[in-house]
Amino acid sequence: MRISILTSSRADYGIYLPLLQKMKEDNYFQLNIIAFGSHFGEFGTVDSIVKDGFEVGCLIETFVDDSPQGVAKSMGGTIQKFSKIWEYEKGKTDLIICLGDRYEMFAAVSASLPFNMPIAHIHGGETTLGAIDNVFRHSLTMMSSIHFASSENHVKKIKSILDISKNVFDVGSLSLDNLDEMNLLTKEEFAAKFDIEFNMPTILVTFHPETVSYDRNALYATDISSALGKLTNFQVIITMPNQDTMGSVIRESFEKLSYGNKNIVCVENFGKLGYFSCMKHCQMLLGNTSSGIIEAASFNKYVINLGDRQLGRDAGENVFHVSINQANILKSVKEVYGMGEYIGVNLYKKSTNTSSIIIQKIKEING
Repeated sequence: MRISILTSSRADYGIYLPLLQKMKEDNYFQLNIIAFGSHFGEFGTVDSIVKDGFEVGCLIETFVDDSPQGVAKSMGGTIQKFSKIWEYEKGKTDLIICLGDRYEMFAAVSASLPFNMPIAHIHGGETTLGAIDNVFRHSLTMMSSIHFASSENHVKKIKSILDISKNVFDVGSLSLDNLDEMNLLTKEEFAAKFDIEFNMPTILVTFHPETVSYDRNALYATDISSALGKLTNFQVIITMPNQDTMGSVIRESFEKLSYGNKNIVCVENFGKLGYFSCMKHCQMLLGNTSSGIIEAASFNKYVINLGDRQLGRDAGENVFHVSINQANILKSVKEVYGMGEYIGVNLYKKSTNTSSIIIQKIKEING
């Protein structure tokens, strides 16, 4: 069975990884990895895919810039370029697998519709009120015939969108399979690899722009940076934002903040192993990344979720939703630090690993 896997960023590739590894080991599948979006160019991560032992069947440059006009141009260019790919793959690809909610992913899958190719969507049914990704995610659901949702509530959302129940499965979060497979770095190994030590309480920060109210991101960047600059009793490790609209504004604010503060470190890309190891050793997470909603509970971490980007997703009792202003952020950090470790469950974790469930369902449907 030839599977065309669409990956548009380091984020979705990291989530795919356990599924890709199992498919590679299974003679039932032939993998065709198509990399595009932010895999190409300045923040490109195709080398990571190759180092993991996979062959990239096709690499496509689709990113323009992070302005609204640049995003629109990128979407148009992605559709044009993928029309040629799907013309070639028609009759060869048995199933396209897409993940998430990115505008590039929406464009790539849209281009396949005239060719009537079957599509499986991972992480549908979720709602993120502060990002235009919300529209793209639900559109991908409409275009797909197989759905691998991360929770029962998300299954219900998919069924309400489609008004059908066929081939909609609650499989949990694929990214959590990574935790079963990884030997996370010790503090000493992490320091040797990244030159970052955990000699003081550490906050792991990831903040992506809100793409619904994108014009407010400059203000958000100022408020968050001002708050982080006052957390002198903590080490603050910032992983840089993705290539969404106005992402460069947030990036520049964080870079400027790190210049004069020795306790603040900006990191472009830890990779999955480094990122999860950092999550293990930090005291809490702060920002608006999906990893705070999905993975943090498995590390017994509390999360200060800022703003509206993730609002609407199922969230555990370890997640506190906080509006973006300096006073609220500082107050929340103080309160969460005093709570210690989170001891509850992760609602996205299933008893059977997600990649095995997905493979089983694909084989059953394919006959």
